[in-house]
This record gives sequence, structure tokens and C-alpha cells, in this order.
Amino acid sequence: MIRHIVFFTARDPKDLGEIRAGLETLGTIPYSTHFEVGENLHADTLTGAEVDFVVYVEFENEADLAAYKAHPVYEEAIRRVRPLREMRIAADVIAG
Repeated sequence: MIRHIVFFTARDPKDLGEIRAGLETLGTIPYSTHFEVGENLHADTLTGAEVDFVVYVEFENEADLAAYKAHPVYEEAIRRVRPLREMRIAADVIAG
């Protein structure tokens, strides 16, 4: 199983709703076995990181992850969210 984890920070807090809406469209893409968008509670005061959203997706294999990233909805989500975000950090890891 592959875990796809992406952290996002908004440029402007007024755009949080639009960023979330754009990220949630990713859940309509087939190929994943689990999809969620979560808003950071900002409970960790040690790092100083101000991540606003986390996208967490699971895939059976790398081919499904590649198909997800090649889907037109993925491109549309990037088009919507990229101008509104300050930071994006992604990691794809093999579970186990």
C-alpha cells in the first residue's frame, strides 16, 4: 500500500474555504482506497509550522497513485489551489 500525504498552508486565511473545496474535489478521483482532507488543529506548538490542511490518500500500488495524479480532476484541483497556497509538501511512502 502507498500512502500519499500532502501538507498545505494558505497564503491568506480568507481563502481556507476555497482551498478546502479545491482539495476535496480530489476525493472524486478513482484509484484510491481511502481519501480524506483534514484541517490542522494547530495543537503542536513545538515546530512553529502553520500547516492548514493535510490530504491523506491510500493506494494499492504505485500505478494507482500515478493514475490519480494523471487524472483531469487532479489538474483542476492544482489550478484552483496553487494560487491560494503558500506552501505544499508531499510525501509518498510505502506502508508497512
